[in-house]
Amino acid sequence: MTKRIKIIVPIAMDEAGVANRASQLPPEMIGEGFEVDFVAVTWGAALGDSYYDALLMDTSVFEAGLKAEEEGYDAICIDTVSDSGMYALRSRLNIPVIGPGQVSLHTACLLGHKFSVVTMWPQWFHFYRKTIGEYKLEARCASMRSINTRPDLAELLEGKEEVVFKKLEEESLKAIEEDGADVIVLGSTTMHQSHAYLASKLPVPVVNPGQVAFETCKMFLNLGLTHSKTAFAAPEQPNDAGVLSRGSN
Repeated sequence: MTKRIKIIVPIAMDEAGVANRASQLPPEMIGEGFEVDFVAVTWGAALGDSYYDALLMDTSVFEAGLKAEEEGYDAICIDTVSDSGMYALRSRLNIPVIGPGQVSLHTACLLGHKFSVVTMWPQWFHFYRKTIGEYKLEARCASMRSINTRPDLAELLEGKEEVVFKKLEEESLKAIEEDGADVIVLGSTTMHQSHAYLASKLPVPVVNPGQVAFETCKMFLNLGLTHSKTAFAAPEQPNDAGVLSRGSN
C-alpha cells in the first residue's frame, strides 16, 4: 500500500515556488511505495527573520498539518529546519511528524564530534539557538556561520549559484579550520541546491536537512514507528474548529 507524506512549506507561495522546494526530492529518492505532496501554508511569515515570524510559522504550519491524518496522510515532514509547529502537531496527531532541524542536527552528531550550521544570513540564527538548545546539543555545536546574503524562499538559489556556492564553501572552511567543526549542517532546506557542490569541495560530511528528514520519515513508516504519546500527550479538550476558523473571523 502506498504511503502518503505531506510536506508542509512554512511560507505562503505560488505553485512555482512550491515546485522549487519540491525539487530537493528527486523521484528516485521518493521511490516506489511513497507519494509526496508539498503543500504551502496559506498565510503567515515572510522570511523567518525574527521571533515574530517564528510565531507565525509555528501557527500556520500547525494549522496546515492539523487535518493531515484525516486527509489520509501517513506522515508529515516540515520543510524548515526551525521545526515549526512540530511538537504541537505531534501532540495532536498519531502519525509521524518529522522536522529537518531535529533530524539533521542529530545526524550530524552521529557523523562527527562537532557540527557547524552554515546558513544564508544571521537573521536565522534565532532558529538554531532554539533547536540546538531544545535538543540539548550546545556541547556538540562548534559554531553558527552565515554568508550575509538575504534569501529568496521561493526562487531559492537559482541564478546565484556561482557566487553563493563559493561563499558557502569559504564560510564552511572557516567553520572547519577555525571553529573545529567536523560536520557541516546546511541551515535551511532552501539551500539544498548547494549540497552537491559543498559535498564535493569540503573535507567533512555535509548534511542536507530536507533529504535527511525525508529519508528518516520513510524509515519510520517502514518500521512502523511514530512519536511517543507519553512524551507528546494529546490535549484533553482540543479546539481544532477554533484553529481552523482563524481566517473567517
